[in-house]
Amino acid sequence: MDELERMLGAVIGGVRTWEEEWEPFVRHPSLDVAGVRLQEILAEYAARLRDNYPFFHPRYAGQMLKPPHPVALAAYAGAMLVNPNNHALDGGPATAAMEKECVAAIAAMFGLPKQTLGHLTTSGTIANLEALWIARELRPAERIVVGANAHYTHERMAGLLRLELETLPMDRVGRVDLDALEASLRRGGVGTVILTAGTTGLGAVDPIAEAVQLACRHGARVHVDAAYGGFYRILADSDSAGLASEIRSDLRAISDADSVVVDPHKHGCQPYGCGCVLFRDPAVGAIYRHDSPYTYFTSDELHLGEISLECSRAGASAGALWATLQAFPLTPDGLGRILGSCRNAARNWFALLQDSDALQAFVEPALDVVTFFPRGSRSPAALDAASQDLFERAMRDASDPIFLSVLRVGARLLPSGLNRDEVGDPVRILRSVLMKPEHEAWVPRLHARLEALAKGQS
Repeated sequence: MDELERMLGAVIGGVRTWEEEWEPFVRHPSLDVAGVRLQEILAEYAARLRDNYPFFHPRYAGQMLKPPHPVALAAYAGAMLVNPNNHALDGGPATAAMEKECVAAIAAMFGLPKQTLGHLTTSGTIANLEALWIARELRPAERIVVGANAHYTHERMAGLLRLELETLPMDRVGRVDLDALEASLRRGGVGTVILTAGTTGLGAVDPIAEAVQLACRHGARVHVDAAYGGFYRILADSDSAGLASEIRSDLRAISDADSVVVDPHKHGCQPYGCGCVLFRDPAVGAIYRHDSPYTYFTSDELHLGEISLECSRAGASAGALWATLQAFPLTPDGLGRILGSCRNAARNWFALLQDSDALQAFVEPALDVVTFFPRGSRSPAALDAASQDLFERAMRDASDPIFLSVLRVGARLLPSGLNRDEVGDPVRILRSVLMKPEHEAWVPRLHARLEALAKGQS
């Protein structure tokens, strides 16, 4: 029996013991599935699940995908036997309490005040929607400012909320341009500045420390989208964690934000979907206020549905996160050990790229996203084609496949040796997200194989 099976057995056994404390009842026959038919269904289901990339394996270094930790899987499965709903305390009292503990722990990780208001969501998109909705309610008729490096969520949610959104340019390494931000703030009318801690393209961290000061000077609120990189705050107090000093400073400055979003289903080792939104000022809870003729009667305590745009929400997400944080606390020796290995993998691969005659790094990784492209192209169009070709050949190689992702970047950000007469559309380069700690050991192998492919070797 492997580790996951032991964990599942322990959790499911505990839930079954609780169920046995209640008098037995007869399962309704309408719920029965014929044994042979059930086996056929599950066999087909298992077969169809094979139509996936191997997200669990270090060969997969493409998108921001990885399996949840077995602790989270076992806790989630156990909770789903009960199927709690964290909208109201009468739908999930145990998992609602766990959610509040998790939110408090995440707020403390960011250095936010104890009275910080927050809750889990089904995704970072919904978490950002709530943050922008609160921004609109607090500062109506004022615009939102965001960098071109930010996630497309913000443009989409701003459109949904009918907010004026100003997009600012980014610098060479994928951070919002501070001069452009200051110019926008000086013009006035900015209600909220959105900053990113860990962009999904390059993994870049905006200059949050300086940007917060600028926003404060001009009376604007600050929202930090730390969906991807937020958990790296755990390592920001250590000068031996492999993070650049300015990155550490910017991660620490998240404590000054008015609202923050982070996704436990990324670096928090959770199943999809599990996001989290936090607000420094608990008074924003009044904006959520609503009534229901049949909800919120079992307790005078705060129900999570009273501070959320979502209604029904899986309590299993909170249970899985709670169990994971007991096993891996938000400390350098807890979850930080996993993050440290991911960061080491990125640093090591960047060093290999620096010495490679076949592959070239695009920018130095801030966290654990590595970007690169094949050397030797004389034009942006040729580089674009070479990157796409290497991406496809690496994935199609049945004997030794490597799964990467592709990123489109502005051609003017590419090396100066290219023929600038052909600069036009965005150019594809290769992108690798090293979210699994096992990547630390696999980076030399991944790099060597891609070098060989880039040189035309089989």
